[in-house]
Amino acid sequence: MQRTRIRNMLAEETGGPILLKGWVRTRRDAKGFSFLEINDGSCLANAQAVVDHTPELSAALEGATTGAAVAVEGELVASPAAGQKWEVRAKSILIYGCADPETFPLQKKRHSDEFLRGIAHLRPRTNKYGAMLRVRSEMALAVHEFFRARGFFYVHAPILTGSDCEGAGEMFRVSNLEAEQAARLSPELREAAEFFGRPAGLTVSGQLEAELMALALGDVYTFGPTFRAENSNTPKHAAEFWMVEPEMAFANLADDMDTAEALVKHLAGHVLTHCAEDVALFGKYVDPTLIPTLEGIVAQPFARITHAQAIAELRASGRAFEFPVHETSDLQTEHERYLCEERYKRPVIVYDYPKEIKAFYMRLNDDGKTVAAMDLLVPRIGELCGGSQREERLDVLARRMTELDLPEEPYAWYLDTRRYGSAPHAGFGMGFERLLMLVTGIANIRDVIPFPRTPGHLEF
Repeated sequence: MQRTRIRNMLAEETGGPILLKGWVRTRRDAKGFSFLEINDGSCLANAQAVVDHTPELSAALEGATTGAAVAVEGELVASPAAGQKWEVRAKSILIYGCADPETFPLQKKRHSDEFLRGIAHLRPRTNKYGAMLRVRSEMALAVHEFFRARGFFYVHAPILTGSDCEGAGEMFRVSNLEAEQAARLSPELREAAEFFGRPAGLTVSGQLEAELMALALGDVYTFGPTFRAENSNTPKHAAEFWMVEPEMAFANLADDMDTAEALVKHLAGHVLTHCAEDVALFGKYVDPTLIPTLEGIVAQPFARITHAQAIAELRASGRAFEFPVHETSDLQTEHERYLCEERYKRPVIVYDYPKEIKAFYMRLNDDGKTVAAMDLLVPRIGELCGGSQREERLDVLARRMTELDLPEEPYAWYLDTRRYGSAPHAGFGMGFERLLMLVTGIANIRDVIPFPRTPGHLEF
């Protein structure tokens, strides 16, 4: 008999033979029979199996304790219990794997996030993390649907790279040399001995490569893992995370802002429609403002202000911020949240940043002081997307690299795209885990990644 997932079982119109495979959440014994609550990960709801204490079933029932992996074959029948449509009248039970009830760490009680991070190999079996992983899967699908519907091509940027996209020196270095071997070599010999014949690192962004492909294919996007070696233990930072990075040919900053806003609206609407049960769980136990926040994102246009306007708003607020603001200051999370949550009460796009605080590849505006950059800010999270119109003028780009002491040789291929058939183009990056924090209400990035990588932690 073919296995039936619980989410499909709940939609059945008639009863009949059924085979369920999953893990026992709870077991309750009564006189002459037992109730097993089984979850198979397909949805938040459990399936209740009623197991009679017959000689044939009692032996197998001994191993059906909390955490055990089981298969229950039986009949799907209408349930007399309130709050559930169906239950399974068991005819046979197979125990795939027992779980010692004395040591199994997931019992029928609420566990702290800190405790569950220490057993990340088991926490997907809890309601909260099972729901998060289902939402994560659905959001990844929704990202692809959004771009496919708009004619974007999905492209793959390398994970191993010889270029630091931001020039920030926060890359993980990758080497095939043992530490002792490398220490014995001069810098010249070490470089020659490296696997690639030059220093290599894990990518911090797929943007530069996406630009090359956009200038051939039109509109493209990358969606993959990126890495930052900054020693940060904030709730918004991890060493390994996923980025969505679209790049559009023949596009300007306005196109960039429009696309970012449309993407975030699409994803918020998608999670409300396709993950309603899981979102309701987060709205009840994690963040009571979650559903109104998501509904507001879908319903309202985002506010758009220049960086200069944002600074003026912050100064006029009368708030004593931890980080004071000035004309060339970057926005901190406290500033971003004030603009979203108090001043405008909706997402805000801040654009036209001072050139001093942005990357070399962002297009210099006519004022010579600002660049065509934008950040999309959302409630609770702060910055969700960051992007810009790229500098398509070879002379201006080369001058900006000189100003920032960036050597031209490693970026010769990048400069070639401005030398041969350059065109206006724009793009942005969206942190996928920050999106998940937005749509689940979960406050720590460690809890929206199956196996978080943070300073000092590389378990599993």
